[in-house]
This record gives sequence, structure tokens and C-alpha cells, in this order.
Amino acid sequence: MPISYRRLPAVAAALGASLILASCSAGTTDDADTGADGSFEPVTIPHALGEAEITEQPERVVTLGMGSAETAIALGTVPVGMEEYPWGSDETGYLPWVHEELERQGAELPEQFTGSTELDVEAVVALEPDLILAPWSGVTQEQHDLLTEIAPTVAYPEVPWTITWDEQIETIGAALGRPEEAAALVDDVENQLADAAKPEYADVTFSYIYNNGLGTLGVFMKDEQRVAMVRALGLTVDPVVDELEQYEIEGTDSAMVTLEEADLLDDSDLVFTFYTDQKNRAEIEAQPLYARIPAVERGSVVASEDQSFVTASSIINPLTVPWALERYVPVIDEAIAQLDE
Repeated sequence: MPISYRRLPAVAAALGASLILASCSAGTTDDADTGADGSFEPVTIPHALGEAEITEQPERVVTLGMGSAETAIALGTVPVGMEEYPWGSDETGYLPWVHEELERQGAELPEQFTGSTELDVEAVVALEPDLILAPWSGVTQEQHDLLTEIAPTVAYPEVPWTITWDEQIETIGAALGRPEEAAALVDDVENQLADAAKPEYADVTFSYIYNNGLGTLGVFMKDEQRVAMVRALGLTVDPVVDELEQYEIEGTDSAMVTLEEADLLDDSDLVFTFYTDQKNRAEIEAQPLYARIPAVERGSVVASEDQSFVTASSIINPLTVPWALERYVPVIDEAIAQLDE
């Protein structure tokens, strides 16, 4: 699975080289900029499915996948439409950090539409976008080709559901003609994470795992965004992750092994994971091999059944980070406390 918000419900129910912008490396994309007079410099952004040629300042933006809506909002462009997030939305039907920020701004909420394999192309057409942002998504070649008939479409750098958080912000900044503002957002996010880090986290190792059904054990790679958030707080990824690269599933940023190999996690001080609900958690933790993972056995597990929190802590962007951190640090501290008992 790529444990994206779109695939999270299915996985939980069952449980229960990258684009570098020209600003960082020459030759992969033309610089985009909005001049002092407000003019927009055309930009071409290559990606895995083609390239997006953006010739005018985007005004009607539609976002697909994870994180693009939030970054566009942080850059001053409220999308006219965004793919719905059924996993993580609150009673308003929107992700809480999106709803809260737009309420604060007094801005209109974007229209939402079905995405993923059931992408509602007609809904996208009706929104009359002049730019479609999908740098962290699972858009297929067929979907991309349809979307480019509507508007320039920015897909992922190399494989679906795989992009680093800073590349995503920089990509969106380039597409919107705001590379300098995007760079400032990256700095701000890094500073927020650094400020939340604690010296006592430095020697604590962790693995971030998931289960794709009973008897399975998935381990996220060290640059996957939810792992990157924990790593940015000062914790150390268990070196065993490097040994699992041979089992990596393309497009998931994770490796899958059997539960019989759970002893690979014996040296992880903490285990991060997620569950759909209490019933799902009980089913997973009732597995003897799972229960014998040292971190699980001693209660050094950082886990949540709050779908909004799971989603927020899985995406690094200017809106999710402040929302997630105030909830994250206390539960990490609780899990670390179990190491001394």
C-alpha cells in the first residue's frame, strides 16, 4: 500500500530519484516567479507522467492527493476544488486544519470531489481549473492524460505517492509562481519541528509500522513523510529499516515482511503505528508475534485511533505541522516514559 489518506481506510479495514526544482538543482524545471509588477514568468515542471507548462498566473487551482491543498492555501491560493479526504475529516466534512485556517481567513471552502481510482473527472471539469496540483498522489497515466486536457497538471516526480515534504512545497511554489515564499515556508516548517525537538529524544530509536491484514508487518522507509516528521523531532530511525529496502514495495515508501519476522524490530525503543478503532487495535495486538515485539510488550507504542490526528501526522506541510505537534509530543513523551519502567 502507499499508506495515503486514500488507502488508509482500506488498509485499516484490512488490519482492520525525486523531482528537484531548479532552485535546488539546475536542469529539472524552469524557474517560476512573479515579478515585481505582478507578472508571471512561465514555468515548465517535468514529472513522471509528462510535464506541466504553466504560462499564466494560476487563479483557479484544483488539488489531488495529499498535502497540496494545504500548501496552496499557505501560499495564498485557496483551491476552488480539492479531492475529498474521507479519512481524517471532521464533522464539517473537511480536514480540521483546512477548515480552521480558512475560517480564520474568512475564505470560502473549496468544493470537494471523489478522487483516487474513482476520480470524478466531470467534477474537475465543472470547476474550470487553470492548474491541477497532484505532486503527492496516485494519479495514473490515463487520468493524467485526461486531466491535461482540462489544465496543466503537476504529478509526482518518479513513482506514485512518493515525494519528500520539502520537494512538495517547492514544487507547488514553482507552479504558483511563488518559489521564494515556498522556500520561506520550508524554513518555517523546519524551525517548528526543530523547536519541538527535545535533546532527550536523540538516543531513542523507533520504527513506524502498519499492518496490511493479520499476519503482515509493514515498515515505512526513513524518508516517508510520517517517519520524517518523527525524525525531525530528534528521534532516530532504527537502522534495521536500511536492511528492509530489498522488500520495499514501489510507490509505498515502505517494506512488507511477515509477522514471523517481527523480531527485526527488537531494537526499536518505540513503535509508531495507527489503528482504525479499539476493535481493530485489539485484533492486531492479540497476535502473539505482534504482542511480543519488545516495544509493544512494554507499552512503548505511539498509536492513535483519531483519524484526523493520524492524517495530520502523516503529512508535513505548513498547516498540518502546528496542528499535529501540539498533539504529538505529549504521546511521544508517554511512550518514552515506559522505557524507564
